Amino acid sequence: MDVAVQTFDITKKFGDFIAVDHINLEIKDEVFGLLGPNGAGKTTLTRMLTTILVPTHGTATVAGADIIHQADKVRQRIGVVTQASTLDNELSAWENMDLYGKYFGVPKKQRQEKIKELLKVVELQDRARVLVGSYSGGMKRRLEIVRAMVHEPEVLLLDEPTTGLDPQARAAVLEYIQRIHEDHGIALLVTTHYLDEADKLCDRLAIVDHGKVVASGSPTELKRMVSGGDIVDANFSNLPEAALKALEKAEFVNGVKRRDSSLTILVKNGAEAVPEIVGLIDSHGGKLRTITLRELTLDDVFLNFTGRSLGD
Repeated sequence: MDVAVQTFDITKKFGDFIAVDHINLEIKDEVFGLLGPNGAGKTTLTRMLTTILVPTHGTATVAGADIIHQADKVRQRIGVVTQASTLDNELSAWENMDLYGKYFGVPKKQRQEKIKELLKVVELQDRARVLVGSYSGGMKRRLEIVRAMVHEPEVLLLDEPTTGLDPQARAAVLEYIQRIHEDHGIALLVTTHYLDEADKLCDRLAIVDHGKVVASGSPTELKRMVSGGDIVDANFSNLPEAALKALEKAEFVNGVKRRDSSLTILVKNGAEAVPEIVGLIDSHGGKLRTITLRELTLDDVFLNFTGRSLGD
């Protein structure tokens, strides 16, 4: 399958509120991420792609089927992992997966072989007959991911798959997601607000803010879209307006973003820029608390395109 998901001006309104605003995406056989803060429209977009919500305008194809006119085909061809757990805690892992496979009409022999294979992938084969209610959060998440693959979907959609997990469980879940993509060769669409997750996991991603895609590409490509070479973070006890304006006009500076008493400064050469910044601020009556030099991150990309940090 060349194109796993394609959207055509897809839009969703709730009254006067536009949750998703004319988004156009083309997702191939890859791990594609939707990166943005809570409320950006990521989950609403995912719900339209999984046929739970009907678009107000536009449409999309998922696994070759139209989400409006071929909703049944879409549902047969996708696997979905939602933010909230949908496991039955009173059933074992095997029973949860077996029930899911029956729902999709997977023949018994094929179903049993697939369950064994998938439980082994996420290292839960020894707890296959144990009630899910006794599982940790990370174990439940791993189970939900492979349960969504019992019927061999063409596209797997994961909405915030690591939210609420501790760092160790998050790392394990990300590892399994990557392994599933590599071993089974299916397209994955992952929504996340974790920058490190998007950077590590995704082949390409779209930055979503206020229902719009503000930039898309591979993590490396997105960083290259931000002109300049390094980032200087500076925190001030006093920052006069004259010092800020002088910094913004400095030849060695490509951009300045202010947040309260801190500045994120995009510079051409960090090693040369730091002493220049210190001298310039001092000459205009400013007082630095701290100053640090680092490389570009996806948060800097988000800041560049939206005017604020993803953490904000």
